[in-house]
Amino acid sequence: GIKQIKAKTVTFGASDMPLTIEDLNASGLMQFPTVMGGEVAALNLPGIKAGQIVLDGKTLAEIYLGNITKWNDPAIRKLNPKVHLPSTAIAVVHRSDGSGTTFIFTDYLSKVSEEWKSNVGSSTSVQWPVGLGAKGNEGVANQVAQTVGAIGYVEYAYAKQNKLTYALFKNRDGHVLHPNVKTFQAAAAGADWAGTPGFRVILTDQPGRDAWPIAGATFILVYKQPPDPNATGAALKFFSWAYDHGDKMAEGLDYVPMPESVVKLIRSAWKENIKDSSGQVVYR
Repeated sequence: GIKQIKAKTVTFGASDMPLTIEDLNASGLMQFPTVMGGEVAALNLPGIKAGQIVLDGKTLAEIYLGNITKWNDPAIRKLNPKVHLPSTAIAVVHRSDGSGTTFIFTDYLSKVSEEWKSNVGSSTSVQWPVGLGAKGNEGVANQVAQTVGAIGYVEYAYAKQNKLTYALFKNRDGHVLHPNVKTFQAAAAGADWAGTPGFRVILTDQPGRDAWPIAGATFILVYKQPPDPNATGAALKFFSWAYDHGDKMAEGLDYVPMPESVVKLIRSAWKENIKDSSGQVVYR
């Protein structure tokens, strides 16, 4: 999405990684959020069902660093005292393609692990210490499904629709949570959309009893002075319609709609920023 909008091959791009205000200004772009969602750790352990295993951020980072290599490691056992954990080797699965899903996941790991932050960091694509790469949510899901002992990260909506086994998570406040619209909403509750330049809000590792730790918004990128103002105007009309009429559809897919107060900010930003070469507002 980022590459194609910068190459001007599309009317708008989409990304789960918001650009910095410096990057937006340098590229002549603006961005705005559409919906919010969460990511889960999908896993493949025979006899283990969705929600039977609990993980936390530090343990997940140790797994992806290659420091925890067996499912019966003491750190995992401590989080799951009543679960019989096998000595099966952990097969780490990650995205091979650049993706906003990876940005959200690695941003979370950077916040909960100093070793991860200093050695790997967060981006749409990183140098993974260990693991197998797979393309897209579907590639990661298929690799996990085919590999006993595997763990991989996917969007919750994808995990739910494809009936994948996933872990519960202990959040920043120490509460064990199920992934769902309620816990994603809790993660978004404290977001300061109005006070954040370029709407660049990151929702990982948020405080709050019910806040799902691996959450984020998905963003649309458009040119402030679009090459084709009519096409951009039509796209903005669609997004405006979606904000007005798409909430139930978004919730049905386990995404969290943007609050009405944020939608007002977004429409104001369109009128203020997106204009044709003669200075006429594109969104009418």
